[in-house]
Amino acid sequence: MELFPRADRVDDASLVAGFALGDEQAATAFVRRFQNAVYGLALSVTREPGLAEDVSQEVFVRAWRAAGNYDPRRASALTWLLTITRNAAIDAVRARRPTPEPAETLERLIDVTLRADAEEADGTERLALVALESERALARLRSLPEEQARAVALAVIGGCTAAEVGLHEDIPLGTAKTRIRTGLRRLREALKEGGRDGT
Repeated sequence: MELFPRADRVDDASLVAGFALGDEQAATAFVRRFQNAVYGLALSVTREPGLAEDVSQEVFVRAWRAAGNYDPRRASALTWLLTITRNAAIDAVRARRPTPEPAETLERLIDVTLRADAEEADGTERLALVALESERALARLRSLPEEQARAVALAVIGGCTAAEVGLHEDIPLGTAKTRIRTGLRRLREALKEGGRDGT
């Protein structure tokens, strides 16, 4: 007997509950409801359609395993699922990186990113710079205080975790997190202001 015979019509939290219980219709409706959002975020992180599809499948497996612990008071179902998606996509990207970036390479990436001579970067560095989407974003990054810009560059371009940023910069984990968070917030605010100004 199906517990959720009209799963397509139930709210998100109830759908997660049905998914956790293994209800087939709830599981089908859950995947159908969120698959586009999951794939879209996976693609934006991995930038590879095939890898994004693999990540999306992994996300729903992880979500099924974690659904019993989902608390709708802490986050919406979509936010919860996209957090899982982001983590799975980052894991997939890191798994494809054969070895951690050497410190010298990260330093060169930071230097190229934060200085005006970015056009001199080699092919690998140009590909890394694309992660910041546009020259406008690079200009905003260069406008940040240097310690925040370095932390954001390490996290966004270098793909480092906050812990890795802390080790690289020889600062406590909490300080690394604060620099990354503050730098990204300032970037978002600057980009919003730029959009309003039409620049």
